Amino acid sequence: MVSTRVKLTIAFVAGMIAVTITLFLAVLTARNNAVYHDIAQYAAAQGDLASRVIMDAAQAKQKVLANGDTALIPLLSSKLVDRLQVVPGYIVVVDTAGRAVYRSNDVMRLKGEDMATLETQLQDLPKSGEALIFSLDSLQEKLLFVSHSLPGTPGGLSRIASGAVATRASTVPREYLLDAALIVPLIITAAGMGAFVFLGRTQRQLAEITTEVAAITDGRSLHRRLALSEETTDFADLVMTLNAMIGRLETSFGALRRFTADASHELKTPLAVLRADVERAMHDSSSQTERMVALEEALQEVRRMTDLVESLLTLARADEGRFDIYREPIELQPLVQEVYETALILGEAQGVTVNLPFTTDVVVMADRTRLRQLFINLVTNAIKYTPAGGKVELGLGRHPDNVTFAVRDTGIGISAADFPHIFERFWRADRVRSRMSERGGFGLGLAISQWIAQAHGGTLTASSRLGRGSLFTVTLPIASDAERA
Repeated sequence: MVSTRVKLTIAFVAGMIAVTITLFLAVLTARNNAVYHDIAQYAAAQGDLASRVIMDAAQAKQKVLANGDTALIPLLSSKLVDRLQVVPGYIVVVDTAGRAVYRSNDVMRLKGEDMATLETQLQDLPKSGEALIFSLDSLQEKLLFVSHSLPGTPGGLSRIASGAVATRASTVPREYLLDAALIVPLIITAAGMGAFVFLGRTQRQLAEITTEVAAITDGRSLHRRLALSEETTDFADLVMTLNAMIGRLETSFGALRRFTADASHELKTPLAVLRADVERAMHDSSSQTERMVALEEALQEVRRMTDLVESLLTLARADEGRFDIYREPIELQPLVQEVYETALILGEAQGVTVNLPFTTDVVVMADRTRLRQLFINLVTNAIKYTPAGGKVELGLGRHPDNVTFAVRDTGIGISAADFPHIFERFWRADRVRSRMSERGGFGLGLAISQWIAQAHGGTLTASSRLGRGSLFTVTLPIASDAERA
């Protein structure tokens, strides 16, 4: 299989050949145009010379036509002919009737067919300002003719057609052929070899990067990064992009490992309790009451594991974008009032005072079930981590473009070291676990709450100080009139 290095070299050489051929044709065309221009100037100069000879004779009152206007084919006078014979090239003098009254020696040497061709072409020759090119078979050459009008038609003459051989304009010079046959192939060969060597260096750089990436992405060395050496300077952007990707992979793998470990830990204890309860219920020496107690404890653990699995399933579907949010116009004031009433019941059981100091009438486009789950999660967390005698406040405030639902508590708060991790899955601060282990959850509530807020086009933010409580704020966009309709 042909390597990429060879393919690129072949493509480069092919491009060089195409460019060279195009340049050669352009140069050859420009050279031919210049040669034609020079030939036309030469022919025009000969025509001007013949015109001056005739005009000088006319001004000197010399006889121009030998037979006057009475002859069928008038001719120039012998003196004028002798003078015109000195002018080289193809010269034809035409009278006002369109007849050729003089032909130079070069014209007279043409054979019958070529002479007829010349006469036919000269009839189509413009009077002045343009050139005419045509081929003659006997000469195997091309002729370029230009026309000159004689002012005042001296002696009944109309114009002069002067021509020159133009074959050399269409032939390729030997030096051009030498360059095309020898020098250009050498240049293309040298350029191809240089490209092959350069691409080899590039290929080595890519091979080095590929080897390092393969060594890093085996799953055990994600802490390493690609080094930006002199050998890889041409791919600095690629190296930085790969390092950023490896960093994201390291973060993802770390989160996955923590997620697996935490999920295993959360399931290990309830499964052990469930097994012990089932074994106790199945023991022959257990009384009916003991069996019922064991089954009730087993049922509680099953419910706990069911809640955990449902939470994990919710987050998994959210990550894959397969969790649908059914939005409809929702009035937040009744929903917040309902959440407040639930919070009163939960707070009474924990000895925590719950207040709703302010609300507002506002409508948002939201999934009512998910929004209630978000509010209940925040309220439950606030009550759970607020000691007895503490206070929790709820509030619903309206702003020009959005609405905020805030939950403030006077609980234990969150330390500065733990605060960046509060929205991570299965995360629970050790301080919280030690003090509130009897009411500890799975550590998924805030992760689910953040996803719900983001799925509604809003945000969930938090602020907290250890020992002084926490504040969680949900910001949602207000429904427009078109969305309400």
